[in-house]
Amino acid sequence: MAGHSKWANIQHRKARVDAKRAKVFTRMVKEITVAARLGGGDPTGNPRLRQAIQDARSANVPNDNIERAVAKGTGELEGVAYEECIYEGYGPNGVAILVEAVTDNRNRTVAEVRHLFSRHGGSLGENGCVAWMFDRRGFLFFDRSAMEEEDFMALALDLEADDLDTEGEVYTLFSAPESYHRMLEALSERGLEPQSKELAMVPQSTVQLSPEQVEKVQTFIETLEDHDDVQNVWSNFEESS
Repeated sequence: MAGHSKWANIQHRKARVDAKRAKVFTRMVKEITVAARLGGGDPTGNPRLRQAIQDARSANVPNDNIERAVAKGTGELEGVAYEECIYEGYGPNGVAILVEAVTDNRNRTVAEVRHLFSRHGGSLGENGCVAWMFDRRGFLFFDRSAMEEEDFMALALDLEADDLDTEGEVYTLFSAPESYHRMLEALSERGLEPQSKELAMVPQSTVQLSPEQVEKVQTFIETLEDHDDVQNVWSNFEESS
């Protein structure tokens, strides 16, 4: 539990300082397009699309962009046909790396991602080579000042959360991936909004690295995140104390 809490707080802080507005917009528009293509353009019957639209509006993505993304996903408008891809491999110091991407050209993206791995002393592997080291899990973060601890624990019980943490910098609810959107909808019905949220790939165990090694891995991860097709990058490293 402590490991999950520490990891979650790191991700929470990272999200707060992400200032790459244009990249965020692009990621959100792609997510809307993919969600509409896979589940249809009606948000009421497509939880993934509904959440993607809510996230985009919270980030001030213009409504015209959102509507065009939905129309492209459903085929009402001509546009790029995006598909989801996962790339797996090892980065510097043997760190497991899982890359989630959305692309209109698999061959181009895999070649470019492979080049980035190689350039930073890593290697792109076959499907499944590191995915087994991660579990997908939902994280919902709440400001500690928003409610008393007893109220938060009662909320977690009412929402049937997988687990909770009240000892970190923020209150945290954990959910199974299939419960993530349901919990967000239940919170919305109660007029509650998490401070931040994420459906993440959580490492089952971590590799301990020195500060110098961490810097090298973080540089590699940031390079991957800057790639236009990359949506998320997950890893299993932790700085040794």
